[in-house]
Amino acid sequence: QLQLVESGGGLVQPGGSLRLSCATSGSSLDIYAIGWFRQAPGKEREGVLCISSSGDTTNYGDSMKGRFTISRDDAKNTAYLQMNSLKPEDTAVYHCAVAPSRRCPRNYYGLSYWGEGTTVTVSS
Repeated sequence: QLQLVESGGGLVQPGGSLRLSCATSGSSLDIYAIGWFRQAPGKEREGVLCISSSGDTTNYGDSMKGRFTISRDDAKNTAYLQMNSLKPEDTAVYHCAVAPSRRCPRNYYGLSYWGEGTTVTVSS
C-alpha cells in the first residue's frame, strides 16, 4: 500500500519561500507520476503541478506559474515542491498525490492517492 507523507509547511511572510517534501513508502516512486494540489479554507481544491516518471512537468494552475517548481528524487522516493514569491492567497493545505501511471494526467483529478497534507500560511 503506497503511503505519502508531506512535510515542510509553516508560516512564511509574503515574498518568502518554502520547500515542501513528499516522502513515499510502500512502493517504488519511479513508476508513478506525482503531483501536488492544494485546498484553501472555504475553497475548492486546486491543482498545482505534476511531474512524470521521466521528469516532464505539467502545470495545473495559472497562479503559480513562474513561482512554483516540482522535482523528484526517486532514489529517496521523495518529491518536492519549491515555492517562491509566496502570496497570502497561496495559504492552503498542500497535498501530494500520485497518478496510477508514469505520465501526468491532464488535470489533477487524475491523481489517485494522496497524503494528509501540510499547511502553508503566508502572512505578515
